[in-house]
Amino acid sequence: MALQQRPDGINPVRTAVRFPMKLALQVQSAQGELNATTENISANGLLFVGEVLPEVDTRIEFTIAMPSSVMGSERDVTIHCIGRVVRHQMHGDVKQAAAVIDEYFLKA
Repeated sequence: MALQQRPDGINPVRTAVRFPMKLALQVQSAQGELNATTENISANGLLFVGEVLPEVDTRIEFTIAMPSSVMGSERDVTIHCIGRVVRHQMHGDVKQAAAVIDEYFLKA
């Protein structure tokens, strides 16, 4: 069953604050490595765009450098994430994919 937004645009299931960030992203999946750009990120997942997107229900891995200003640290924080694509959508003519983050590891 797909998650549905209310007509007012509020998703009653969303539990984490989303941060609008455009960061380069290399996504590894069964389809190989795909280049993408984040649209927004939360503690639970992310929305990203790309010419080619992993299929829904595909396991993905990616490493992302979170800016120090967002993380409240002196340096950027590198995080390796494992998750899965939960939906695709179009925003105008831009292809978007939403993914949940199932596991993450801070990298030194």
